[in-house]
Amino acid sequence: MKKVITILFALVLALSLTTVALAEGITFALVTDVGNIDDQSFNQGTWEGLVAYAMEKGLVEKTGYAYYRPSEDSDDARVETITAAVEAGAKVVVLPGFLFDAAVMTAAEKYPEVQFLGVDLSPETYPANVTNIKFTEEVSGYLAGYAIVKDGYTKLGFLGGIDVPAVIRYGFGFVQGADAAAKELGVTVAMKYWYSAAFWPTDEIKAKMDSWYADGTEIVFSCGGGILNSCLAAAEEGNGKVIGVDVDQAYISERIVTSAYKKLTVGVKNLLDKLDANGGTWPADIAGVNVLQGIKDGAVGIPTEAASWRFATFTVDEYTAVFNQIADGTLVISDDITTQPATMNVTVDYQN
Repeated sequence: MKKVITILFALVLALSLTTVALAEGITFALVTDVGNIDDQSFNQGTWEGLVAYAMEKGLVEKTGYAYYRPSEDSDDARVETITAAVEAGAKVVVLPGFLFDAAVMTAAEKYPEVQFLGVDLSPETYPANVTNIKFTEEVSGYLAGYAIVKDGYTKLGFLGGIDVPAVIRYGFGFVQGADAAAKELGVTVAMKYWYSAAFWPTDEIKAKMDSWYADGTEIVFSCGGGILNSCLAAAEEGNGKVIGVDVDQAYISERIVTSAYKKLTVGVKNLLDKLDANGGTWPADIAGVNVLQGIKDGAVGIPTEAASWRFATFTVDEYTAVFNQIADGTLVISDDITTQPATMNVTVDYQN
């Protein structure tokens, strides 16, 4: 009997050691595009998803997981940085942003044993060791536009970064939501709409926002990472309000009334869980394709926490009602990014 127990103990110990060895041998890495993990928006939300997953697995930062930033804004630099992560032991590399469109293809072919997770990449198909997360940003944009107009704002602005699909979906959704609320209230709304061609603060953006607020714009949807800094600076001087993007940005400034978010943290963690459950490679149904995260996944919307709810009259119950209409298909929001949305009660001044 004692011999049997000894054998069983040895088997359990061997299995335990195997599990530990696997855990210690798996390194997760995130490579940023041109931003950093403290951008309070896209990169940070993605990084926090990786961190949440890594902590759940008991991994230690800089040995179990780490992030890398390219030395310059080029495909070569991005591939070189991915290479550095792989040579450091990374078996899973997270790549946030459309700037990785070309680099991910090169890296996936170069390192077929490495699994890549893109976020908001543009291609429709990829090698089998790549999966990409996309979001229904038009839904978040719609809900933000709807809520703001229902709360009494009638002079709006949309400040986009670079006019990539995700930004356009946010913007066109914002227009649709504002128009729906304006029709319900029987009011007319004016909206200024502009892409800044940057995801970082610039003097041009600050000057543009200064002019918008001076001209009577009450609130601006700042949709593009670091451009929020320029928008907020103008809002401070012009006594205006702002809508955040990608994550709940209420903590940054009291002037941020709400945020049109996509739960990057949740999306990244969900996909890494699927990878883990499949033994470290992408399951066949999501390998080499885009995986859409939407309202039914709880991945898009506006924050409803008390600290982030800064509407004067619009209520959580009203929000929940329209949210549920979208979720059950009663209300359909167009995801078309090729044609400007038709409106009845919103006049949009497209400035590009």
